[in-house]
Amino acid sequence: MSQTESTHATLWKLIKDIRFGMLTHRADSGELHAHPLTTQNKDIDEQSQLYFFIPKNGELYQRLQRDSQVNVNYADPGKDSYVSLSGHAAFIEDMAKKEALWSPMAKAWFPDGVTDPNLALLSVRIGHAEYWDVKENKMLQLFKMAAAAVTGKPPKDMGEHKELSLG
Repeated sequence: MSQTESTHATLWKLIKDIRFGMLTHRADSGELHAHPLTTQNKDIDEQSQLYFFIPKNGELYQRLQRDSQVNVNYADPGKDSYVSLSGHAAFIEDMAKKEALWSPMAKAWFPDGVTDPNLALLSVRIGHAEYWDVKENKMLQLFKMAAAAVTGKPPKDMGEHKELSLG
């Protein structure tokens, strides 16, 4: 397995069971805004892209056309895993790709199906990723934090933290 395949596999393992990612973008005023979006991927493709369906008549579609820099965050507090992905947004006009990603859940937002004229396929090409993945059980984590509080030294070995460049 190549380093890129390993990186993709690690990222996908951490986010695949998290239904929503929080996509953050810059508004015209410069403020940051976030939107919960459903990840449509079955895995992270070889171009390091994630896919989302959004409405063309919404503010997110308009704003991303002016400023494509985004961040997508995933959190699974139950598993103590957290992922932050930054990259560039683009819109894909590929009916075959839309059909491949389509799910019955998407119909709730786009009642005319995959051919809904309001349906936009948003691609986020990941340039940088950072994740935190804690392997220890909760009791061991609490013990390490309590020991750190008593000694005044930060806890060590609280899981894996890694930064990855994919761009």
